[in-house]
Amino acid sequence: MKFETRAIHDGQKPDPATGAVIVPVYQTSTYQQEAVGKHKGYEYSRTGNPTRKALEDSLASLEEAQYGLAFSSGVAATHAIFNLLKNGDHIICGDEVYGGTYRLIEKVMKKWGLEADYFDVDDISSLSKLIKPNTKMIWLETPTNPLLKIIDISYAARIAKKHKLILAVDNTFASPYFQKPLELGAAIVVHSTTKYLAGHSDVIGGAVLTSDNKMYDSLKFYQNAAGAVPGPWDSWLVLRGIKTLAVRMKAHEQNALYLAGYLEKHLRVEKIYYPGLKSNKGYGIARKQMSGYGGMISFELKGGFRQVNKFISKLKLFSLAESLGGVESLVCYPPKMTHGSFSQTEREQRGIKDNLLRLSVGLENKEDLKRDLEQAF
Repeated sequence: MKFETRAIHDGQKPDPATGAVIVPVYQTSTYQQEAVGKHKGYEYSRTGNPTRKALEDSLASLEEAQYGLAFSSGVAATHAIFNLLKNGDHIICGDEVYGGTYRLIEKVMKKWGLEADYFDVDDISSLSKLIKPNTKMIWLETPTNPLLKIIDISYAARIAKKHKLILAVDNTFASPYFQKPLELGAAIVVHSTTKYLAGHSDVIGGAVLTSDNKMYDSLKFYQNAAGAVPGPWDSWLVLRGIKTLAVRMKAHEQNALYLAGYLEKHLRVEKIYYPGLKSNKGYGIARKQMSGYGGMISFELKGGFRQVNKFISKLKLFSLAESLGGVESLVCYPPKMTHGSFSQTEREQRGIKDNLLRLSVGLENKEDLKRDLEQAF
């Protein structure tokens, strides 16, 4: 079946008890057992819940994975993957990642003995130079946050295979509609389901997808042992969002392409970052490994923070807020928001300037969004 059909049906068969065509919210903490050691597949909702299972099966289908695991947030899902490693292991991470991922590595995982180095995502060949005898994992985001750089997943997968490393890819910005990392050679995919998958800015969640039996068993054990799972209502909200993922992603991209073309020519824009523009450095790789370019745009506004703050204050439709991927348009100031966990020096090293803005382009009329930017300029 095609993606749109699977998004509506996989993991979501009509309820056998009532015939309800929408998966019910199984709002229960525990389940009656027929006898000691004999149950109907569920014992306790931290371990398993039918609504969550439907979500996990749906996500696995969309990412072409054998297994899916849902978590209470994207960071919880990321932490689950890092838990595959042990004290003294080494991870190589792209130097441009979500600030929460960087914070987790630097402030939490290193405290427990994880070693980490960061490769220049503009030069993927630099990745191989960081491999050590204790290296166990490569971590990528593509498109990256916040400069939307594109990393060649297939190239990274070849390196990982050669050195017997786990390749994990954060696919949040692209969504499984526009990019399939497992098909390109990744071992694990992670999502903040808060974003495009849920799509309505009303739930926090995360997910891990893989086809590796051993890794799944370890991740499943961790999910139950650590307990950072979504409740049935949160799972249901993400499931609801997934049903319209395909049509939403098409609309997000259409609006973003339109606004990116407008911003690219604007005299007050110093530089624009959008993988769907032919002028973008990653355009060629994006065309090769993605079926679309997504709804995120970043750009540098001429002038310093004073001009940025003034511009933001004049926007009417773009709300200043964290997060992304909802139906409404958002503007974010990465240096103080999503990447505030980086020091000024670390941001400068990564090209995250004080005049950078990130747009999550929503589903409003594209002309209305353009007019909002025009009046703010």
